[in-house]
Amino acid sequence: MAQDTARQPPPTAPTAPARALLPLILPSVTVGIMTSLVFVGVSTAAEKLQHVLWGPLPDALGVGRYSVLWMFVVLFATGVAVGLVVWKVPGHAGPDPATLGLDAPVLPPRVLPGLVLAVGLMLAGGPSLGPENPIIAVNVGLAMWFGQKLVPRTSDSLWPVLAEAGTIGALFGTPVAAALVISEALAGRPLQGRLWDNLFAPLTAAACGAITTSLVAHPTFDLGLPPFGHPRWNDVVAALVIASATALLGMCAVYVFPYVHAVFRRLRHPMLMLPAGGLVLGALAAAGGHLTLFKGLAEVGELARDPGGWSAGQFAVMAVVKLAALVVAASCGFRGGRIFPAVFIGAALGLCAHALVPAVEPAVAVATGVLGMLLAITRQGWVSLFTAAALVASPAVLALLCIASLPAWLLVTGRPQMQLHADGTPIR
Repeated sequence: MAQDTARQPPPTAPTAPARALLPLILPSVTVGIMTSLVFVGVSTAAEKLQHVLWGPLPDALGVGRYSVLWMFVVLFATGVAVGLVVWKVPGHAGPDPATLGLDAPVLPPRVLPGLVLAVGLMLAGGPSLGPENPIIAVNVGLAMWFGQKLVPRTSDSLWPVLAEAGTIGALFGTPVAAALVISEALAGRPLQGRLWDNLFAPLTAAACGAITTSLVAHPTFDLGLPPFGHPRWNDVVAALVIASATALLGMCAVYVFPYVHAVFRRLRHPMLMLPAGGLVLGALAAAGGHLTLFKGLAEVGELARDPGGWSAGQFAVMAVVKLAALVVAASCGFRGGRIFPAVFIGAALGLCAHALVPAVEPAVAVATGVLGMLLAITRQGWVSLFTAAALVASPAVLALLCIASLPAWLLVTGRPQMQLHADGTPIR
């Protein structure tokens, strides 16, 4: 009898009845659409300001759009403007961005206008950060505030999950990314019921966020690289080497990050920290060129359109400068995320490998370069795999990415992350 009991499989969690999931649909749809509209609205406003700052304004002043002088002026002015927001606007644009990841805290409503203004100015002015972290924080705060007001009987724990899922779906243009991220987050928590039941509401929000963004803004991650066919043995070797090398370079930035943050923190005041960061970013832009400015997604597309347009040395310089700019921008107080700049860095390093060894397929080089860098910078395995695969739109590259992720993950796991505790010590 004891042996028969031992052979029985463990009981599986019961599935949730439809009546338990149906009430979640309307809140999920609403939050998903809202998160997308906030993301698209902030991004569109920032793009319009960016067009003025880096187009008609320098033309009218008779200054080169991407001259060294103008890059210094705009980045310093961006530091001053964001510093004023952090100093004077109620809520001070939220907590220190170096302490935040994709899992955003619930911020009070009075903080959100300043955070929106700070991220919009940052995106337009050119610092090397993306919109993801602050936009998620804004949407989490809005979802919680509206949810408590309009549906007070709903659990408060639901709204942040819906807002995060909806925003990630909107950012990447697909709910798959959000489902993977939420699955990774749920893996460390005790679940009530089946995984798919727990994903039902977040996936609904992510799908609505993604489709709203697709209908309104038509985003795409495909870089249009030459299609990748059947993998060969040399592709496997190249994938392993490139992903591991980029992960190691990313870890160099991770280890430097708390020290750079401590240097800026000694300045104490945002009107010193952010303008100083702007000056350093201006110097880096002068060294790396205008492609190392901004969040980097459009600039990656420019690199990919002409992989032979730059030498291996030029790709390497752009990657190193962009990595340094990411560390500085994330350390001195600019509100932004690290995923999109990391994509540029990984792609530039991948194209550097292709320039050094032309036999390496551009799609393999870019995808594995992005994979290794994202693993080091974000420590998000699913996001890294998904983003790398989405850039090349070749299903055959997925197997290579999974293989390449194994040694790269061994190099980064258990080590400090590019995110700090409130006291400035790195999170492991």
